[in-house]
Amino acid sequence: MIERRPARQVMRLKRLGSLHQCRLSFMRQLTRRMASENWTFERMVFDIDAAGVGHAVYATTGPDRSYSLVAFAHDLPDDMRSDRVIATAWDTTFALFDGTPTADDIERLSKNVPFQEAGRISESELTLSRANRSMRLWSHVVSALASGQQPDPAQIEAVGYLMRTTAVYGSGKFGAADRATYAKRPEFQSPFQAELLTVYLIRWFVRDLIEHMARVQGGASAVPLAPAIARQLGIGNSTGLGMAPFLINHPVLFNNWIMAREEAIARVRRIPEASPLEVSTFEALFVRTKVSVARWRSEHPIQIEKLADLRRDLGKLEARLANGVLNQKDPWNSLYRWGEGNLSEEGQELVASLMLEAYPELTDGLASCMTDAREDALALDGSASVAQTRGQLETAFGWAKEVDWHEQTNCARAWYVSEEKLEPRLGERFQEPIADYEQPLAPARDAVAALKDLENWNPDAPIAEFLETHPEHRHTVRRAQVVEFAPYSEIQDNTISSEVMPIDMLRAKLSFFGATHFDPRSDRWVRICMYAGAPYPEDLTPETSDLWVYPEAAP
Repeated sequence: MIERRPARQVMRLKRLGSLHQCRLSFMRQLTRRMASENWTFERMVFDIDAAGVGHAVYATTGPDRSYSLVAFAHDLPDDMRSDRVIATAWDTTFALFDGTPTADDIERLSKNVPFQEAGRISESELTLSRANRSMRLWSHVVSALASGQQPDPAQIEAVGYLMRTTAVYGSGKFGAADRATYAKRPEFQSPFQAELLTVYLIRWFVRDLIEHMARVQGGASAVPLAPAIARQLGIGNSTGLGMAPFLINHPVLFNNWIMAREEAIARVRRIPEASPLEVSTFEALFVRTKVSVARWRSEHPIQIEKLADLRRDLGKLEARLANGVLNQKDPWNSLYRWGEGNLSEEGQELVASLMLEAYPELTDGLASCMTDAREDALALDGSASVAQTRGQLETAFGWAKEVDWHEQTNCARAWYVSEEKLEPRLGERFQEPIADYEQPLAPARDAVAALKDLENWNPDAPIAEFLETHPEHRHTVRRAQVVEFAPYSEIQDNTISSEVMPIDMLRAKLSFFGATHFDPRSDRWVRICMYAGAPYPEDLTPETSDLWVYPEAAP
């Protein structure tokens, strides 16, 4: 019986930093749902002037409810454009309204949404967002369309988006509705569906806005974007250290994402024989994957090396497929095992994701397991014995006892929140005065400290007795208890070493969103593209709603 891969293999940062989108990615869950439920879409308002200033409203209606993107466009001077969280002005700002906004709602939002954190929205809004233009590509596309021409395909491929979001806030931030108020709605039960619906509608607005600006400049000579070029464009995103602590601070949720993917992989690996249709599906998507990887660009040395490895992996995989491995017994397990011995981790995880595509009936239902519905998941059981707690700590963090935590390189970094920048930072513990402000984001180090303090305690005593004396270990004991039912809840690597790569955590989370073409700009922030290749609302059907993430090969 093929089981899910063990946490010690999967939860290493290097492997997490090699994950790819798959059938369970949240963007694809959303587009499949919208198409299967026949959601309708309407541009209700587009009141944008010749300077590109104004507002628009884009509405979508599902089986039970409607949602509306309220968009505000601004004339932002170039010197004010910034991706930083402390920016105070943006090219566009947005809110996702629960229902259809009235004129009074739009007036209220116009006085708050453009100011983002400095304003306040209400529980009628589910998300708050902003985006900036990719100025080089934006100017080129406007000029080309205004003159009656389509933009240069090479420039479209090099950038991939006309705007990039710098934040999509939800879950109660800045006055928005708390997730608990809408989490049981079927359309939002999977993680981040409200946020990703926002981005999907933003992409529609951005296409309309750039065509509007081209008409302003070119008049009757202007042409709209060719559908194929418009589909190739996604929405960019700049993601920094603020996202990395999320995975540590939400252990049950992260476990559920990983466990669903690992269960899907195990199910496919157990299949004794692949049908001709299943083989052809894999092979066709492999060809399209090669197109995607060929378009993937990065200027960061780490990602350049990973892309070189991945392209070599694709060559090896192509030769393996030509040998008919998928027509043999236990085809997927054989392919996976071969990949473990012959491909980089980037290549192995790509194969694992691709294997799922031919088996929606085995995979897609696992999406319902990816949310965190256990309200008591982080409740600490004080009645557990000291012996039981030791065992839980050994299971979750036994590997960490091999780390010399007195060695400076193993605790060189410290996570803290910058008062000036208002976002998480990873500082140098022995070079900066930050130790007093450290966030509890080093669970492995803390677990070893807890084990040491537990050494001389009565094994039969309740852990509550220990915690009365050592309250500093409460968070560690709680995390160890979580591992009992959430085996993938802990990153099994040192998150404060001199060698830690925060972009591995960013990549892991963003892969579950469904992002592609990861482009690290340092070891601490990354640019991605969302919805590139996705159908716009007028083209969204069950046939187009899923495999859009794989670009079509040239005829």
